[in-house]
Amino acid sequence: MEPLVIVGASLAGLRAAEAARRGGWDSELVVVGEEGHMPYTRPPLSKELLTKEAASLTDHLLPAQVEATWMLGERATGIDRHGRRLELAGGERLAYERLVIATGCRARQWSGPGAELSGLHVIRHAEDALELRAALTRGPRLAIVGAGFIGCEVASSARALDLEVSLFDIASTPMPALGPLLGERCASLHRSNGVSLHLGLGIAALYGEHGRVRGVELADGTRHEADLVVVALGAVPCTDWLADSGLDVERGVRCDATLTVDGDPDLLAAGDIAEWPHPLAGGERIRIEHWTNAAEQGSFAGRNAVVAAAERQPYTGIPSFWSDQYGIRIQALGLPHLGHQHHVVEESPDGVRLVAVAERDGKLVGVVAFEGARRLPFYRTQIGGPLDLGSLRTQLAEDPKAFGTSAVAA
Repeated sequence: MEPLVIVGASLAGLRAAEAARRGGWDSELVVVGEEGHMPYTRPPLSKELLTKEAASLTDHLLPAQVEATWMLGERATGIDRHGRRLELAGGERLAYERLVIATGCRARQWSGPGAELSGLHVIRHAEDALELRAALTRGPRLAIVGAGFIGCEVASSARALDLEVSLFDIASTPMPALGPLLGERCASLHRSNGVSLHLGLGIAALYGEHGRVRGVELADGTRHEADLVVVALGAVPCTDWLADSGLDVERGVRCDATLTVDGDPDLLAAGDIAEWPHPLAGGERIRIEHWTNAAEQGSFAGRNAVVAAAERQPYTGIPSFWSDQYGIRIQALGLPHLGHQHHVVEESPDGVRLVAVAERDGKLVGVVAFEGARRLPFYRTQIGGPLDLGSLRTQLAEDPKAFGTSAVAA
């Protein structure tokens, strides 16, 4: 039997390898990774690795105690599906019995005017974070282009270093995936911590002097000076190496509910790169770019990879993610970005803690909590079911663990 090959020495790749061994795969197992590191956890890249001078990548390496051959620093360039061979940049063709794709995403770069300037940074890999940390020690005025999760976390980290921070986004609120109601809460959180917000306007250009960035120019012509720019415009699935594979990779690697790649039962995908149908999305295919999803999908794909296609189980896990900003933990369950309406249903008297629900066609599709970790198990059981705000208000009034102030609409 040929090896089980996992492309991507990532969290998803590691979990797939572990699950395959637990599932009974006792033949050769090979993990191919473009980075020269063993798998590591990425959430600290925008937090601890920026703010703690003594922090290093070694602190965040994941325990990898699975029997496997690790081919690190090797880049996959293609798949010969007919011959079942993985093609590597060095010219090697690696045979496989089954193959799990876990190559994740790359940071979206700034492509507008000023893209050639120095002083632009992204955060996707450990080297990105360490390079940015070195630049931040020089005390620059920092501009962050993109107010999603990464942009907001970098803003929080930079303010912890007492830097001057400006945050830009064409959306009207930060973290737009949480909806406008919670986006306003996020905006207040950043303003109260000294961040200058510039929202609702596109960026026309990054301008510079002597080849180095000097600021951000908005669509209305206003200019805002900066010594350093972090580009946090999301991520792009790493599918370039699959361009000639014949697979559907337009928005990620297209999979069925079992994470089996469409059109090839010998291929599976997991993590940021996988696009699969989820019940909360009405069966539409989605991609999730969060740590917990990578871990859970990796394990699931690894288990499914060692059984016949007809025996594979669908992945229906409830997505979850978190973000730490200014000492506040923001957590979410489900798919809050799909909600047509959002309701704050619990709020502490001081306004620090809250829980909000996302509603779509009368169903509860997502939950977001600010400092509300203990409340999430209750809401997890409600995800996917009908949302009756009146009934929920009654339950909360009788719940001794509730925050004390119900904000549920009638």
